[in-house]
Amino acid sequence: QVQLVESGGGLAQAGGSLRLSCAASGLTFSNYAMGWFRQAPGKEREFVGYISRYGDSTHYTDSVKGRFTISRDNAKNTVYLQMNSLKPEDTAVYYCAARFLIIGTMGAQYNYWGQGTQVTVSS
Repeated sequence: QVQLVESGGGLAQAGGSLRLSCAASGLTFSNYAMGWFRQAPGKEREFVGYISRYGDSTHYTDSVKGRFTISRDNAKNTVYLQMNSLKPEDTAVYYCAARFLIIGTMGAQYNYWGQGTQVTVSS
């Protein structure tokens, strides 16, 4: 049974930081590229960024470039999303997702999803 469990969400002020974690179990973690997505109220889910299987490649959507950083620790089966300089428009439920072998930006390409963690940024 594959499980992805996000944690670290909460309330932050604009300009502040949060670090999300996503702990994976039930799969060979290093076989999976990992992505982060978010969904704000009334909006469609959007791609935030991804990291390749061994962390040598990352990619971010333009709105978070220079502010968000994805990293992973394959020994701990965990991927992280460091969010700095937060803005109110970053408010959303954040999801991690796993895709077998290959990186990608489309949610439909991912095999497994976490339950999400709420991030709220106040102005």
